[in-house]
Amino acid sequence: MSRVLLTGGSGFIAAHVLDILLERGHSVVTTVRSTEKGQKILDNHPKVSKDKLDFVIVEDIAKPGAFDKAVQSNPPFEVIIHTASPFHFNATDTKKELLDPAVIGTTGILESTKNHAPTVKRVIITSSFASIIDPSKGTRPGYTYSEKDWNPITEEEAVQNPSNGYRASKTFAERASWEFLEKEKPNFTISTMCPPLVLGPIVHYLQSLDNLNTSNQRIAALMTGKAKEELPPTGTFVWTDVRDLALAHVKAAELPEAANKRFFVTTGYFSNEEIADIMRDNFPELKNELPAKGTKGGGYPEGGLYQYDNSRVKEVLGIKFISLKESIVDAVKSLQAVGA
Repeated sequence: MSRVLLTGGSGFIAAHVLDILLERGHSVVTTVRSTEKGQKILDNHPKVSKDKLDFVIVEDIAKPGAFDKAVQSNPPFEVIIHTASPFHFNATDTKKELLDPAVIGTTGILESTKNHAPTVKRVIITSSFASIIDPSKGTRPGYTYSEKDWNPITEEEAVQNPSNGYRASKTFAERASWEFLEKEKPNFTISTMCPPLVLGPIVHYLQSLDNLNTSNQRIAALMTGKAKEELPPTGTFVWTDVRDLALAHVKAAELPEAANKRFFVTTGYFSNEEIADIMRDNFPELKNELPAKGTKGGGYPEGGLYQYDNSRVKEVLGIKFISLKESIVDAVKSLQAVGA
């Protein structure tokens, strides 16, 4: 079993990564931005001893040397799983709020690991489908996206709007990690996870409806009657469940054959219309809030859609994907538990 540093431990994805790491016998130190957040994680794992779960504070991942102390541990770390990165579309200063924390945070943890944690053998980084897709090509019917693709976004385009800024932050951060591997030749390998929209249940003790992760906001909006008249556009038409993504991170940390590979972690297609249908069929008590069957919007593009290749995730990591129905039902139940 490995000793693991997990960054961004109170995040949507990281909370599930943490649970799987503990289930599989690893010992974990997680980074958080405040003592309060760290204590909340410990309080909700009361049966786990301090040598198996602890936290360290990293207030600002974009500061030089932010992770220097965090990567040092006794006993020492063998694995780092880096999930900490900003994801929201309401930035006012794209460079400061999205690009810098993502890029500097990623290169910073790699530098800190190389300089201060010689025992680390594997670093797993949460990237995104945003670093794979070329949005300028639209829905791109007939084209198959895979790990070989890179978003060609430029620095000039990155600062035009927050949506571009998010995609660029993921692309630039992931590219920087591969460049670091090539130039610095550290003792560790790198694996990157590139999920599209991530759905599924929240870990209730970390989330309220006020700070709900971006992906699940669409489910909360349906539950609370915000899409009764018209379903919003689906946007990204591929998805994965947070538990499958979390397991992919952990498997990449455990399996030697995952070293120095990108993983396009996607389950398949979905639409907002399908989400609404699943909710209507499984939660009759939400009938008055949900859009009626046949409400316009939320479907697939008329001209067709790009295809995806998720074979590497299945073959190398052995992931068997959770269905859209199970993911949505579990997500709704978890949101109801926090008051949706």
